[in-house]
Order: sequence, then structure tokens, then C-alpha cells
Amino acid sequence: MSRKVVLTCAVTGGGRPHPRHPAIPITPAQIADACLEAAKEGASVAHIHVRNPETGMSSDDPRLFDEVVDRVRSSGVDIVLNLTCGMGALFVPDPEDESRPGPYSKIYPVPSRMRHVERNLPELASFDITAGNRHYGRFEAIYMNTPHAMRLMAKRFKELGVKPELEVFDAGNIVLARQLIEEGLIEGPPLFQMVFGVKWTAPSGIEPLLYQRNLLPPGAIWQAFGIGPEEMPMLAHTALLGGHVRVGLEDNLYLSRGVFATNGQLVERARRLLECLDLEVATPEEAREIFHLKKQAPLTTPSLPR
Repeated sequence: MSRKVVLTCAVTGGGRPHPRHPAIPITPAQIADACLEAAKEGASVAHIHVRNPETGMSSDDPRLFDEVVDRVRSSGVDIVLNLTCGMGALFVPDPEDESRPGPYSKIYPVPSRMRHVERNLPELASFDITAGNRHYGRFEAIYMNTPHAMRLMAKRFKELGVKPELEVFDAGNIVLARQLIEEGLIEGPPLFQMVFGVKWTAPSGIEPLLYQRNLLPPGAIWQAFGIGPEEMPMLAHTALLGGHVRVGLEDNLYLSRGVFATNGQLVERARRLLECLDLEVATPEEAREIFHLKKQAPLTTPSLPR
């Protein structure tokens, strides 16, 4: 019997946009259109970051999230919305004095990190259970996410009724996530998202995937994805091992060497690959059932310019 697999499309990340890629979604309208494009090709979930429309760089402005969410919801197209909640934990040391934050640092208290989730009440939001060294091309940094901050965020997710997607980057992150679960801070079957191939974290490959899958708590729902050229191989490994999958321009810009992709093309390729494995992409409604999600009305209904 064909298994239903939830397919997430991460439509735009927060890194510097590739200067030659013709279709990185930047503005709220472009990001919303990318979500709709992914839905048209069969994606179950859209994972959403926002960017400064003028610079193209990552933004945490809640008004930009408001506009993207409002555009997707008002379109009438059904897709599960998954908002990133990974901002506000970046420490970039001043090269003249590494005890001080440099200009690229963004360290916010938990309420500021979750403003956009409170305003829009998505069904799902990514929750980074990680800390440590990160490489961002132009600079190196510490992703400074303490267990104390994670506990505060987990409590707020519970209060809001938004399911956290526990995003883990190595085996130790899973151990920490299990601690939060044991403390009763994560409700319902926990949903893990395992990330492979980010520099200085778990490498891509079936052996790291198997090892980390076997660390998950009983009853956990899990997903995994690979970065760059490992996107489709990791999708196949994950699907065959019983997990759910993710593609999108946040993770990989290419269809093949030197050929830029669109989100729709990546979703379409992922769907065909899953079908070749005798698997079927879950509809958004089926994804809600698989992930134990619930729809909510947003706290505010922004009136936004078009």
C-alpha cells in the first residue's frame, strides 16, 4: 500500500540571494506566489522566511510575515503554513573585540523572536533546537540559542496552540529535544525536522540519517532534508526509511549543475521521485492529520497594501 508522505517546500531562506539566480523570492508578493506555485505542484506545506524587499536580505519584520500569510490565506489555495522561528539568536563577534557583538548580530528576547507567530497563528512553526558555530559565507557566527530560551519558546508555543517543528542539526540536538519533551514542554506526538549538510553540523548521508532516526523518541513524527546537491538523494533515503521530506530554494538552487531551479520545479521533481518509490504526496488536509495540526484564526487580520 502506498504511504502518504508530507512534502514541504522551503520557498526562500534567509541567506544572501544568489546574484545570478533569476527567481529567488524577495518581496512578500513573490514569497506568497512561491507558496502558491509549490501548492500547485503538490506541496503539502510551505516553510516561510521573509526578506527585506529593498536589500533582499533576511528580515524579521512581523509586518512582512503578515503580508505573506494574508496573501496566501486570501488566495483560497490550501497549503499548510510553517513560519520560521529561528531569528534573533545570531551572535557575530566584533573582530576587534570578540566579547562584543558586531554589526550583523541579532540577539532578541523570546517575545520578540515570536511576534510574527503570535500575530498570524500558523499551524506549524520551526523551532531550532540547536546552538553553535555557523558559517554564513561573508562571516562566521555563533547561533546563540540557550536551553533557557528554548524552554521559554516551548512554553509560548503551547500557549498559542502552534505546533513546533523541532529542527535539529546533529545528534546532540535530538538529546536536548528529548529533554524538553520529558519535561512536558512539547505537547502531542513530537515533530522532528532533521537537517543534513549545513557546514559544521551533521553531514548528509544515509548513515548519519539512520543514526539520528534511531535516537528519536518512540512515537515521534520525523522529517529530514539535505542541502545543495544532496537534496534529492536525502529525500529518497528519508522517504524509504519512513520519514517525511522537504525541498525548495532555501536548501538548493539547482535542477542540475549550472541550471537554476524554481520552487515549482523542485516540488514537481520531488513528487515524481516519491511516486517512483510507490509513495504518494499527502494533501494539505492529510498533512494536518499526519502531523496532528489544528487550524486557528489569527489574532489580527492585517489590512495590507497590495
